[in-house]
Amino acid sequence: MTHLRVWKFRPAPSREAEFRAAYGGDGPWVELFSRSPGFKGLDLLHPSQPGGWWMTLDRWESEAHFEEFQQSHGDQYAVLDRQLEGVAGDEEFVGSFEELD
Repeated sequence: MTHLRVWKFRPAPSREAEFRAAYGGDGPWVELFSRSPGFKGLDLLHPSQPGGWWMTLDRWESEAHFEEFQQSHGDQYAVLDRQLEGVAGDEEFVGSFEELD
C-alpha cells in the first residue's frame, strides 16, 4: 500500500512557470523529499481549464515513512516553504490517503 499526501494549489497566472519548476518532478520539493527513505515520488497535475487548481500527489511507502521525514527534515521543510512563499498562490491540504494496490 502507498501513502499519498494530496495538496491543491492555484498559482497566479504570472507565476505558473515558476510554480511548475518548484513543485514539479525536478524541483526543490522532490530534492528535499528524496533525502528520506520511503519517498516514492511526486506527481504534479496541471488543470485542464485556465485558472483551475493544480494538484500534487506526494507518494510515500507508508505514513510512518512520511512521519520519519517530518522528524528528520522538518526544519529544512520550513525553510523551503518560506523561500517559496507566494509561488503557490492559494494552497490547501486536501488530505492523506492510502492507495490500494
